Amino acid sequence: MTLRFPYDVVFMDVQMPTVDGLEATRRIRHRGDESSALYIVAMTANAMQGDRERCLEAGMDDYVAKPITPDSLRQALSRAAARGASGSG
Repeated sequence: MTLRFPYDVVFMDVQMPTVDGLEATRRIRHRGDESSALYIVAMTANAMQGDRERCLEAGMDDYVAKPITPDSLRQALSRAAARGASGSG
């Protein structure tokens, strides 16, 4: 499947019905097309010990806990921009 719009960052809610954000990320990473290189930021209100690690293990690139602050959002976008500028990923 080809992306209609070239997204730079996806903010993935971890707690979604049917397919949670962890499984959605795994599916994106296994696609093998341009979408598999998306920078995915986990967003979750489930800020318990080990959650960040589970998100990263699922293939997410970053993690932001809810409630989201402007500063945490800005930092996540800065990390995404730095990764994009370096050409890695």
